[in-house]
Amino acid sequence: MSFMKNIVAGAAAAALSLGMAVAAQADDISGAGSSFIYPVFAKWGEAYKTATGIGLNYQSIGSGGGIKQVEAKTVTFGASDKPLSDDELAAQGLVQFPMISGGIVPMYNIDGIEPGQLVLDGTTVADIYLGKITMWNDPAIAALNPDLTLPAQPIVVVHRSDGSGTTFNFTDYLSKISAEWKDQIGSDTAVEWPVGLGAKGSEGVANTVKQTAGAIGYNEYAYVIQNNLGYAKMVNAAGKVVEPSLDTFASAAANADWTGVKNFHVIITNQPGDNSWPIAASTWVMIHSNPDDPAAASAALTFFKWAYENGQQEAKDLQYVAIPDNVVALIEKSWDAIQHDGKPVLSMN
Repeated sequence: MSFMKNIVAGAAAAALSLGMAVAAQADDISGAGSSFIYPVFAKWGEAYKTATGIGLNYQSIGSGGGIKQVEAKTVTFGASDKPLSDDELAAQGLVQFPMISGGIVPMYNIDGIEPGQLVLDGTTVADIYLGKITMWNDPAIAALNPDLTLPAQPIVVVHRSDGSGTTFNFTDYLSKISAEWKDQIGSDTAVEWPVGLGAKGSEGVANTVKQTAGAIGYNEYAYVIQNNLGYAKMVNAAGKVVEPSLDTFASAAANADWTGVKNFHVIITNQPGDNSWPIAASTWVMIHSNPDDPAAASAALTFFKWAYENGQQEAKDLQYVAIPDNVVALIEKSWDAIQHDGKPVLSMN
């Protein structure tokens, strides 16, 4: 745990200094969006800068913000944990492809309950976020945790306040589990939350949970570990209690079949399998198919190619699941559609 904590903290610090140090350089690769992928982008950016001298200036502003920035052409690429629809991509002249997969984890700050001790299931999490379960010693939570002494402590619900792909995947999962959630709230990057405190970004949610007694939130696993927060085990689609880990995230991702899927539009929440983590997610990169700056687009694609080929171990160290090699081959073939003056921009590099 401490090894992972140091890696994530170092990656975040490196990304911050990297962005500040190289923001003015013309050769920097500019991107914005998903905070889910930020820790691994930070680590990759640091390594890529060392290997090539080219920096990565990536703004962790949430998936919704990243999509807006790439659509406005203020950055070369956006990153989102919610894929765009075929119509949305066509309307904005964008293409998309998956960059990484991982797990979203319920995290908590409960008196006397250590990380990994608490067990939750999807129905209970949905009822907490619906405001139906308001105390940590509620009978529904107690039934899942017969060996724990749960405190008579109010539950403080924490959620994202900004447009978030993490929210999309979290609410997609709740919609698959709870008919009431699906009918009343639904799934999107931003929803009308029935209860709770809003916080901006994955970092904001983690900090709010850490500072608030009785809080529950949801976040990418790296942020949970970085902040030394309590995290829940979950009952998955097979009815098995599973821990958040690289193995359980990979088990869920292994069910994803990207072949033959237009625009790589695959959601991996609530996957089957005894060892599958139920709230697994992916991050997609969006980039213009006819970029105004072909050199910048080429530089970004060259970085992504390097990350696929050289960044798998760093991704695993941070508990992310690398995109399989056979899918990477499909992705790199799809880049032929990113052109300037009728020629693929990557071949112009």
